[in-house]
Amino acid sequence: MQDTIVVIGAGHAAAQVVDSLRHEHCAGRLVMVSEEPLLPYQRPPLSKKFLAGEMEADRLPIRHAAFYETIHCELLLGNSVETINTGARELKLADGSRLGYDKLVLAVGGRARALPVPGAGLAGVHVLRTMADVTAIRAQAAPGKRAVIVGAGYIGLECASTFRKLGLEVTVIEMMDRVMSRVVAPEMSRFYAGEHLAHGVSILIGKRVGALLGDTHVNAVECTDGTRVPADLVLIGIGLVPNTELASAAGIRCEDGIAVDEHCCTSDPNVYAIGDCCSHPSPRYGRRIRLESVDNAFEQARTVAANICGRALVHDKTPWFWSDQYELKLQIVGLSQGYDSVVIRGDPAERAFSCCYLRDGELIALDAINHVKDFMAARKLVGERVKPDPARLADPAVAIRDTL
Repeated sequence: MQDTIVVIGAGHAAAQVVDSLRHEHCAGRLVMVSEEPLLPYQRPPLSKKFLAGEMEADRLPIRHAAFYETIHCELLLGNSVETINTGARELKLADGSRLGYDKLVLAVGGRARALPVPGAGLAGVHVLRTMADVTAIRAQAAPGKRAVIVGAGYIGLECASTFRKLGLEVTVIEMMDRVMSRVVAPEMSRFYAGEHLAHGVSILIGKRVGALLGDTHVNAVECTDGTRVPADLVLIGIGLVPNTELASAAGIRCEDGIAVDEHCCTSDPNVYAIGDCCSHPSPRYGRRIRLESVDNAFEQARTVAANICGRALVHDKTPWFWSDQYELKLQIVGLSQGYDSVVIRGDPAERAFSCCYLRDGELIALDAINHVKDFMAARKLVGERVKPDPARLADPAVAIRDTL
């Protein structure tokens, strides 16, 4: 009798794990269950080309329906899972049916963090996580409209860039003292703030939103210091909350997401978790981390597929990310938290440079702006835990691999 492997979710991680399972010669029954009624689709374009109207919905699917038919993966789309019975290895679905499994993969992602203030439920207040979210935003994002973005992280600033391209007036409100403060050094924050200001974006730093104003539709954002910003639409971009409720209710351990081991296995030996929803131990960084990136979703999916099929594989990849804003491509290698010094390679005024993060002399992360060579070199060197010569590292004429 063949095993049944069920995947809950329909994002990058889910699409990759069913593909990888077949590449690992898994002959069992594959079933994908998703609350969204759509084929797994790309998420990065949502805040960029899809929001801008430069990419239509038919180009977003990661794979088309014929692919899932070819690999014999059953799709139960538009049907969410209500409960997991780990003892019986059975799922109860929203339509009342039950689905047994031998191995279960949780690729349930996360949801946009809500802004807990009065007026958050007004019409014209949006988050950006799904295709439906962006479709609703696009319907209101007309030239000349006033958009207020709460949060100056990747999503907020990418949307600010896209809104300006569409001809909207844009104000970004950030409660911290600089943009992208959680992920980049002050030097990078200053550079990106300057770029957005040069493109006509207003940035309000160190301000906390106290209320969204309006009768039925939002018309202004009010900060706790009394500042009011007129708004025709508001986008809340203050982070992601991992979807752990299903796992937690089933007795599966959660710790900043669904907790998995180095093989992406949860506290239940028959249940795995991958992608934005899970946290994993990182020998490289000496702590448990949760990564919201397409690359991590792909790598964890491949890890799980190998382990389900009996080929022991450890997930310990150097993470990398990217962000597109205006004509700037930011490519990030590693995690910079805990750095004690920064080395800038190149001149930010030329809009092609790198920011190197060091801890005790070791290169732990690198941000490359329009500098693919540094990015590609760093993907290898950060993983090798090298200690470059800071003086040579600061010289853009010296290749990073020659600074050791």
